[in-house]
Amino acid sequence: MEYWFYHLEGSTLKAVLPELLEKTRAKGWRALVKMPEAQLKEMDDYLWSFREDSFLPHGRDDEPMSEQQPIVLSAKAETAAGFNAVFLLGGAKIENMQGVSRAMVMINGRSQDDVARERARWKKLKDKDVQLAYYQQNERGRWEKKA
Repeated sequence: MEYWFYHLEGSTLKAVLPELLEKTRAKGWRALVKMPEAQLKEMDDYLWSFREDSFLPHGRDDEPMSEQQPIVLSAKAETAAGFNAVFLLGGAKIENMQGVSRAMVMINGRSQDDVARERARWKKLKDKDVQLAYYQQNERGRWEKKA
């Protein structure tokens, strides 16, 4: 399993998450997006309408038939069983990542608290000898691999 850290500099989470979810779906992967409860409804609404000509099929794990959705949003998931990819937003954690191919940790570069928290997560994972990658946005908003 790999952990990929995405350090947002110029873009917002709403600007980059749909693109990353589309790439995940293109791989045929099922994705879990874990976030703080306060963000859940807003992100759910946004993914249905982020672009006029498209939407991302998804559901919330606190709603019926979420197990049939290719993308599931959650504030309370404790396991990632059944998912290929996991997106961790706002410091979210999942203890049981068995079966997951890749976890994407989104870092709000405008928040020093967020940056410090995710640096600590990186160090903890590195000490466990987990495969890590770190991407940071350049001045044009493109991702550059830094580590």
